[in-house]
Amino acid sequence: RRSLFDLPAERKEVWAERLKLSENFRLGIVWAGDPIHKNDRNRSIAASQFLPLTDIAGVSLYSLQVDREGETPETFGDKVTDLAPFLTDFADTAAAMRNLGLIVSVDTSVVHLAGALGQPVWTLLPCMPDWRWLLEREDSPWYPTMRLFRQHRRGEWESVIARVRATLTQRLERAGD
Repeated sequence: RRSLFDLPAERKEVWAERLKLSENFRLGIVWAGDPIHKNDRNRSIAASQFLPLTDIAGVSLYSLQVDREGETPETFGDKVTDLAPFLTDFADTAAAMRNLGLIVSVDTSVVHLAGALGQPVWTLLPCMPDWRWLLEREDSPWYPTMRLFRQHRRGEWESVIARVRATLTQRLERAGD
């Protein structure tokens, strides 16, 4: 994959070693942005909304969520590996992403970083998204590796997560054929 920037070799090595234990498909997740963002109430969701993704066969989940200490183990137990204690800056987040097969996130800086890295990223959008995401499309003109999953009704994230789950399951089944 081509990236707009390169990462320090030592960070690449550390993260490759840290995440090599799972032979499953590696999925990174983020459910919340900065709470002082003016549109955070529309874009951030409860961590528990991601629970339907935790039991997909052949998938290991990794939380890239920062600034929510203890929320990952409290919500997911041992179903999601919490990477937050190791994410000290965007270079660490980028290095972690390089070892993941896909990132699924609400509209935060994480999706922009993943897009800039050329990493596959699925962005969960509220029914009235930020202008950058345009309207009525599933792709992004800014990031070729991004897919958009839009809310159809304000505040209703269950169907968005259900579409993510179904799409990921189909993708994994096709890869296994």
